[in-house]
Amino acid sequence: MRPQSSPYSIELPTQTRTAIHLPASKSISNRALIINALAGNREMPCNLSDCDDTNVMLRAFEQMDTPHSTINIGAAGTAMRFTTALLSATKGHHFITGSDRMKQRPIGVLVEALRSLGARIKYVHNEGYPPLDIEGCTLQGGTISISGNVSSQYISALLMIAPTLQGGLTLELKGNIISRPYIDLTLTMMRQFGAHAEWTSEHTIHVEEGPYRKMVYEVENDWSAASYWFEMVALSGDKEARISLSHLQQQSAQGDSVVRHIFSHLGVESTFIGNSLTLVKGGEPVKHFEYDFVNCPDLVQTVVVTCCLLGITFRFTGLQSLKIKETDRIEALKNELRKWGYVLTDSNDSILAWDGTRCEEAANTAIDTYDDHRMAMAFAPAAAIRGRVVINHPEVVSKSYPHFWEEFFMVSTQG
Repeated sequence: MRPQSSPYSIELPTQTRTAIHLPASKSISNRALIINALAGNREMPCNLSDCDDTNVMLRAFEQMDTPHSTINIGAAGTAMRFTTALLSATKGHHFITGSDRMKQRPIGVLVEALRSLGARIKYVHNEGYPPLDIEGCTLQGGTISISGNVSSQYISALLMIAPTLQGGLTLELKGNIISRPYIDLTLTMMRQFGAHAEWTSEHTIHVEEGPYRKMVYEVENDWSAASYWFEMVALSGDKEARISLSHLQQQSAQGDSVVRHIFSHLGVESTFIGNSLTLVKGGEPVKHFEYDFVNCPDLVQTVVVTCCLLGITFRFTGLQSLKIKETDRIEALKNELRKWGYVLTDSNDSILAWDGTRCEEAANTAIDTYDDHRMAMAFAPAAAIRGRVVINHPEVVSKSYPHFWEEFFMVSTQG
């Protein structure tokens, strides 16, 4: 059962006992595809994500073989950034575009960095934003500086093409570095494919010139997707709630694996048996929670909704990247939770807080998703407490977790 564009009304059972087959990691899949292509490997990595973001990259690779092709990335921000770097370093002339929202998401930092390496990139309409006209060529390496507090996807895009650059690349990151685990994930995967890539200081990464090796690569399941099932257990009224999650690694390179630590404060205990993780009710949740999400911004919506529904006041920092995601996630959270009577405040474009202030609920409490997959999935488990939740445009989950509603429906019917 996969809902389309009509609103989806959700109700949950009193019992929560199920096993969930998580999707493969979107973050790992997209990196594996880029590195695999740079290695000249025609054999695809195993267990790739079947989400929209990965599928658009697969289509992009097919279109790259056609001269002067137009590559439409849709709403996939990761694909836009990674593919822009790949096209710049691969011979051929291409036009890359995306959805209306994508055309509003900045890419100037990455383009200027690539241009400094010799890339031939032109803005088609607005300076600093897609669409882009790219003529691929051999790029020169060297030393470049880039702000560390921009999207880590810019940094990962540069790192992945670095072994193909003449002389390699030294990347100096200025200021505070956000989403460092995503950078570390990129470096880990590059080394798995044979690259020599290391942090040489707290703010400097060096990548040597040299070919990637061809290899069979298997993608781990997605810790970001796991977060919604942690939320389900946290909000469930079933004291014996139990959900098992498949094919996760205890020592995962995915930054969002920190969800285990975060939800240990919110009443969820998690235990590994092999590569299966079991979630159960743990101790009492904290009364107030403070956390810096600079390294795991994709968990914010899940944790914010969980805290509000459990009555846990909070102050969350490190949210600066949320304003340039699929939507302005800070504003979206404030708007939608206010419908349920929760008054959140924000400051400095990077802090979101709730001090317990409530207001009257809106008459229409259907949750808008803003073309953002994580809004739909973060609000769905709230049905465990509210009894019924209506999600507008539930189909947006296909961006990262196409089978989310099938899994969610299975929980509903197994209760």
